[in-house]
This record gives sequence, C-alpha cells and structure tokens, in this order.
Amino acid sequence: MAIILLVVGSIAWGLALRPRLSVDATALDALPTRLGSWTSEDVPLEATVESMLQADYNVQRLYRHESGDVVWVYFGYYGTERGGTPEHTPQVCYKAQGWEIEDHELLEVAGELRVNELVVSFGGERQLVHYWFRSFRKTGLRGGFDQLLDHLMGRLTNDRADGSLVRVSTPIEDGDRDGARSRLLAFDTSFDTLLAAHWPREAPADQDGDEDLSSPAR
Repeated sequence: MAIILLVVGSIAWGLALRPRLSVDATALDALPTRLGSWTSEDVPLEATVESMLQADYNVQRLYRHESGDVVWVYFGYYGTERGGTPEHTPQVCYKAQGWEIEDHELLEVAGELRVNELVVSFGGERQLVHYWFRSFRKTGLRGGFDQLLDHLMGRLTNDRADGSLVRVSTPIEDGDRDGARSRLLAFDTSFDTLLAAHWPREAPADQDGDEDLSSPAR
C-alpha cells in the first residue's frame, strides 16, 4: 500500500509541475454547417446557460434533412485546464428543466462509438436523445470511470486530458421510436467523424501565462 501511495503521489506531483495548456479551437470554427444531406443553422446559447456550462467552446445547431427530419445538436469542449469534463450532463439537465426521463439505454453504434440513449418527455412532446463523451484520444466514453481512466492515460502519454460532451436529439413522432433511433444512429456516426477531423489543439502557455491562443467561447 505504501508503494502504491508513493507511486500515485509521484505521478500527481509530476503532472502538477507540467506547464498549463492553452486551447486553440480554430479547427472548430471551421466545422462545416453541411453534413451529407443535412444543412444546419447555428443557434446561440443564452448567456446564462453559456456561463453555467463553463465550456471553452460551445456549438449548438439545428440540422434539417432534405426529407424534413430535424436533429438538434449540442457540443461542448472542455480543455485540460477545465478538467476535460462537463459538470452538467443531459440526465441532470433534462430533469432540472422539468423533462421526464422515460427510459435510458446504452447502445453500441459503430467501431468504438457507444452512446447513452434517453427517451424524454415534457408537455406532450417526446424526444429521443443520444449523448456521449469524446476526448482527443477516443470516442464513445459513457462517463464516470470511463472518463477518469481516459484523462489519466491522456495525461501520462500525451500530457492532455481535454474532452467534450456531444448531445443529439430528435422528435419521436407518432410513437415511432425505432424511426427516431435509426435517424440518430446514422447522424451520430457522421457527426462524430466530423468532430474527429476538427478537434482543437492544445499547447503549453507561454512563460507569462498568456493564453491568447484560445478562441472565444461559442
């Protein structure tokens, strides 16, 4: 036990001595608004919501398909200095806003991508929600221990522990949950691939602590 504590303490001390990392999110600024047959428009977050989320970068969009289907997307990026993990998860936020969570499942999508699936309802409206966590190392993180282990490995191997929350949702029309699920599963894979190609860069801040590399939070 003493040896384990010594090793853990040494690792923690070594990580604490490493220089702070600043975020360059210009790649996210170039995130295309078109995704296959989907076109989108940015939907700005309310100032109070943005302040509460405390992300380094936010994206909120409404995607429309040629068929008329719609998908809402929220993406929040948290750099290493912000802990790489959001404080607010969809399960907590939906309940706080008065939505009822009718069901919760874990789905295997494709490759390493896994998503949490929620069925939520409020005032006669029902939505299907998929959310997952992604880091610079991997995707399909469910949360909790998954993220903790990923952050630790990231710090040890690449000195990075940044991460994100990805949430997509779509209406459940006429009780057709299977149709809504098929729509989201296809969208999940495409959007996750897009994020991988536009992931932010992190680099040590200069000696004066200047972190001007960071683009303004959106």
